[in-house]
Amino acid sequence: MNESMLCTKTHEYVLEQDNKYEIGITDYAIEQLGDIVFIELPDVNSKFSKNEAFATIESVKAASEIYMPISGTVVEVNEEIVNSPELMNDENYENKWFIKITSDADQVEFADLLDYSDYLEEIK
Repeated sequence: MNESMLCTKTHEYVLEQDNKYEIGITDYAIEQLGDIVFIELPDVNSKFSKNEAFATIESVKAASEIYMPISGTVVEVNEEIVNSPELMNDENYENKWFIKITSDADQVEFADLLDYSDYLEEIK
């Protein structure tokens, strides 16, 4: 995981890259889910508000909704994990992000996000 990413208490992360934001779930969330068997992601150009469910992930244990850490518009979807959700279970697989968005979220939206080091303390 990247030290510069911000996390929610519900295990989503946001990482700024080249004026876009990568959104996904943390390694801890993946471990808790167990073997991932299905991922449903939104279409490009979909708009979401902070805390709105944008994806569904299913494992052999449970189905979970994934929530937006900040508001934004989807500009890219990780089709590779939609087509092969089992890749999320591979520790060496790098592209575990779900979507990339553009966002004009203000500092208020970022205020309750945790630095990665604080997130690690939170999940201990």
